Amino acid sequence: MKTVAIVQARMGSTRLPKKVLQKIGGVPLIEVLLTRLAASQTIDQIVIATAATPGNQELIEHVQTLGYQCYAGSEHDVLDRYYQAARLCNPDIVVRVTGDCPLIDPQVVDAVIAEFRASGADYCSNVAPPTFPDGLDVEVFSMSTLWRTWQDTQHGYDREHVTPYMRNSGIFSMASYAHPEDLSGLRWTVDEADDLEVIRRVFAHFSPRTDFGWLEVLKLQQDSPQLFSANREITRNEGATMGTGQKLWKRAKQIIPGGNMLLSKRAEMFLPDQWPAYYSKAKGCRVWDMDDNEYIDMCIMGIGTNTLGYGHPEVDAAVMKTVAAGNMATFNCPEEVWLAEKLIDMHPWADMARFTRGGGEANAVAIRIARAASGKDKVAICGYHGWHDWYLSANLSDDKNLDGHLLPGLEPRGVPRELKGSVLPFNYNNFAELEALVNQHDIGVIKMEVIRNAQPKDDFLRKVRDLATARGIVLMFDECSSGFRQTFGGIHKLYDVEPDLAMFGKTLGNGYAINAVIGRREIMEAAQSTFISSTFWTERIGPSAALKTLEVMEKVRSWEQITQIGENISHRWQAMAQKHGLGISTSGIPAFTAFSFNSDHALAYKTLITQEMLAKGYLASNTVYACTEHTPDIVDGYFEALEPIFALIRECEDGRDVYKLLNGPVCHSGFKRLN
Repeated sequence: MKTVAIVQARMGSTRLPKKVLQKIGGVPLIEVLLTRLAASQTIDQIVIATAATPGNQELIEHVQTLGYQCYAGSEHDVLDRYYQAARLCNPDIVVRVTGDCPLIDPQVVDAVIAEFRASGADYCSNVAPPTFPDGLDVEVFSMSTLWRTWQDTQHGYDREHVTPYMRNSGIFSMASYAHPEDLSGLRWTVDEADDLEVIRRVFAHFSPRTDFGWLEVLKLQQDSPQLFSANREITRNEGATMGTGQKLWKRAKQIIPGGNMLLSKRAEMFLPDQWPAYYSKAKGCRVWDMDDNEYIDMCIMGIGTNTLGYGHPEVDAAVMKTVAAGNMATFNCPEEVWLAEKLIDMHPWADMARFTRGGGEANAVAIRIARAASGKDKVAICGYHGWHDWYLSANLSDDKNLDGHLLPGLEPRGVPRELKGSVLPFNYNNFAELEALVNQHDIGVIKMEVIRNAQPKDDFLRKVRDLATARGIVLMFDECSSGFRQTFGGIHKLYDVEPDLAMFGKTLGNGYAINAVIGRREIMEAAQSTFISSTFWTERIGPSAALKTLEVMEKVRSWEQITQIGENISHRWQAMAQKHGLGISTSGIPAFTAFSFNSDHALAYKTLITQEMLAKGYLASNTVYACTEHTPDIVDGYFEALEPIFALIRECEDGRDVYKLLNGPVCHSGFKRLN
């Protein structure tokens, strides 16, 4: 009976790209595997099955130079690829090995084949149940079994993983080859960089031999466990249950500090082991992950950037027109002049504007201008104002000033110690605290969020304005988050208090990067006495997007819509909590509203909501950034899905263990909200 081993291999691994050609002792992994597999006494032919994509061409060429046949087939229908590869060889028996197992042992392979023949079963393996180390996996089945599987199942998981239908359908007779001791917890496969490190250590130990057996490796692990420590936290076959985005997130954390560019978008802030992490497309209030699963975003909507919804057609059309005309040139883009005029017209107290692309840099630019205008270094702050040195210097003090604000425990490493004492926080609605700072220090700038959670009390904002005016202090409002959410422009217009400088971002470009600093002429002109300049502040997409976004906002009165939507959501949270006897506290302005459970398990409950809502097709936590696409039917569906989870949390408050309901770790806490 002709026995053919078909090795699945590809270059496009999400967690470890090009892993099959990674070098082990100077030799590509796939070559190491094939050399060991070729020592089998019962395999007649070895074929490599890969995907017919340009990225696999290097793999195909390499295995062909080694003298092996290679079949390139469907990228996504792996079962079809596998079946077509088998048909080329006309085998009686098929042996399945994956290309990420360079420690494959030919004696184990032969033993599984022998068990298959002796049993007369349709399918035999050493993985059902697993008792050998992960990386010695061998599956053997008849060609007729493969044919029927290929013909019968159309389920996506079955087509992607080839053999689940054989094991789970109940149609085929089964046999297994087991080791007397369960060693399935040992990890000898290669899915991630840590796996590759372990394998390299093993081959380095036995070098120059490459024909060592698996029992020799087992003894090595027992004698020198430190050689195998790098990948011990990785779960067996976790790749079969992880989505593409989860795999990519694990890879990202190996090559990008923190995994991404924004703390608030890290998977650990939502659902550490289950969050899809990356998107393939977004439209309206819907997001599709990398596996094309669709979700309704009842969460942070791009961290509040898209108040008109994702991919607004008019804004996108304006941007595409700009792209077609050219985004950069030696000349300046005229849109920045028109945008400056528009923002100044909306805020009559302002005379001039500067633009950046990120909110943190807008805050840094504003601080530089304000310090230059005042001639003083010390700044009093209230709220969150980005990541730059000037702001984090508040935590150079021993009392951890920012712990009482938004970033508890944040270490200001890398911030020059010489900045200590230059930034002094005060609490919202505590005018006496601010007044004391001004009396005790030579404050040149007061920088604050107009509102983040609590409403101003006892004419707080007016008192701050009067104090700044009386003492010759530059007053700036950070409206990167609050702007255009409750008024057409800065939320300070709601309270009839005018700053000297204001910053806008997030909503300004409906997802395109544009931030603004506007201010009084006598303050803004100080920018000319210092150096503030950046190449990509001159690109054209940001201002073009902002102009069209403002036009659409004004036309549909978006700030009124999102305020009404947010108020409705907040009221319904409260009503639902009351119905189930749960204590919650709501916070934030209506357009970015949030709630928290008054419980010691609040973070676990938040995690549970995210976990259960994700399964129902919603991106959700305890925060909603409202957008105009959050229509009544969308909001109704969200609350219908949320209702049973509140009931479940009620059970937890009555004694059920919430941590047993979670499928992974509790999410990390985020920024505090000011009281």
